[in-house]
Amino acid sequence: MALQSFLQVFFLALISFLFLYRLMRNKNGCPKSSPGIVELLLNVHRFHDWCTETLESCKGTCFLESPWFAKMNWVMTCDPANAHYVMSSNFVNFPKGPEFKQMFDALGDGIFNSDMDLWKNQRIAAQGFMRRHLFHQFLLRTIRDKVEMGLMPIIDHAAKHGSVINLEDIFQRFTFDSACILVTGYDPSCLSLGLPQVLFSKVVHDSEQAIFYRYVRPRSFTKLQKWLNIGLEGTYKKAWKVVDDVLAEYICQKRKEVNKLNQELVSEDGVDILTSYITEKESTGLNCDDKFLRDTALNMIIAATDTTSTALTWFTWLVSKHPIVENKIIEELESKIPIGETKRRRLFNVDEVKNLVYLHGALCEALRLYPPVPFNHKEPVKPDILPSGHPVHPKTKILFSVYSMGRMKSIWGEDCYEFKPERWINERGEIKHEPSYKFLSFGAGPRICLGKETSFIQMKAVASALIYNYRIHVMEETPVVPAVSVVLHTENGLMTRISKRWE
Repeated sequence: MALQSFLQVFFLALISFLFLYRLMRNKNGCPKSSPGIVELLLNVHRFHDWCTETLESCKGTCFLESPWFAKMNWVMTCDPANAHYVMSSNFVNFPKGPEFKQMFDALGDGIFNSDMDLWKNQRIAAQGFMRRHLFHQFLLRTIRDKVEMGLMPIIDHAAKHGSVINLEDIFQRFTFDSACILVTGYDPSCLSLGLPQVLFSKVVHDSEQAIFYRYVRPRSFTKLQKWLNIGLEGTYKKAWKVVDDVLAEYICQKRKEVNKLNQELVSEDGVDILTSYITEKESTGLNCDDKFLRDTALNMIIAATDTTSTALTWFTWLVSKHPIVENKIIEELESKIPIGETKRRRLFNVDEVKNLVYLHGALCEALRLYPPVPFNHKEPVKPDILPSGHPVHPKTKILFSVYSMGRMKSIWGEDCYEFKPERWINERGEIKHEPSYKFLSFGAGPRICLGKETSFIQMKAVASALIYNYRIHVMEETPVVPAVSVVLHTENGLMTRISKRWE
């Protein structure tokens, strides 16, 4: 405890020193055009909004100044031209880089962390598995079952008893269960009436805060916490052993299960991603040992869990604040129901909701304003100059603020802060597709999100079931604000009271 207090005092002293350093660098004491580490540290609690304000004043791109010992060489940007250049047209010169792998070290050599041939081979294999008709049927069945037998009973129970429930937690349980089934074939069943605690999911959620602070604190402070095994870094290290133990058990059981499988059983029941890697390791050209399977399973579970649940959280909150949008979604859903069957409880199948224009637009609008992964970074292999004119070198971290990009008037117009699903509908009443380097919620270029379509299927299934069948009232006394994390969770959850729309 004394050591923790000492470190907090040390950190405050460091901020004070950096402030004096900045004033000394700027003799007249006036603010400089580029932000510095002092401003960053003082605005950590509102990091994403600070990035937006800073980038707005800097016309979309700026350097972050820091003294030599901080080793924080950043270029912050939300310029679509820079995004297109780095993520698409000059992709080869901008891999994730070694520092990215250090930040997300728990992910090992999985697809999220890897570069070059290792990344390429993993992407080809994963894409091949996910595009199979058999997997698609497995996906649809899993989502349908989880909505009908997992989500709806919990919502019905809350509505019946007038309980206040945290919908963000419910969405995380839904996506975690679904992801585990699709990736490993096992259902942890955390989406059940008792709402049991699942350490795996909690560890991942808590670790995302530790990773965020690796970005905004000087590297020396992070190394000190690691060495002393205290603070966020100490918790992070201990927590991942829980995840490793769970995944080791999954992999061990899966190998035993695969040895007993025959081809007829596989073709009838569908196959999860882990089984595909084990049974087809020769065709993938990958070393499918236990470590590879651990890294692959973890990367896919995290990618499928946090992004979709976070998107659903912000979407639900935004719709609850815009009753006109809610009514338009209900009207669009009713247009797919046979005459005489409206105004009653209903679950929609994928074919009924996949082409709904207004619902799709509302989801895209929520993703624009509240992207689940609010920032991303790249590092150049060789010195380069961005389209904005900013030079970068191999030790430069190029930080893309996806959150800020959705709030730039120069990109989305004067009404960029408004929630307007109509923004995504063209004059013919069809979905309007924006370039990925302008709408970065799913990434862009060769590394664009593999699970984009899967995510939309899940979101539409959950959104249609909730909005059509229930009225959702968000509790005003619990502010809905972004948390300090690498994923845009809420700070306090989405506390709601729910009632049935139809009796």
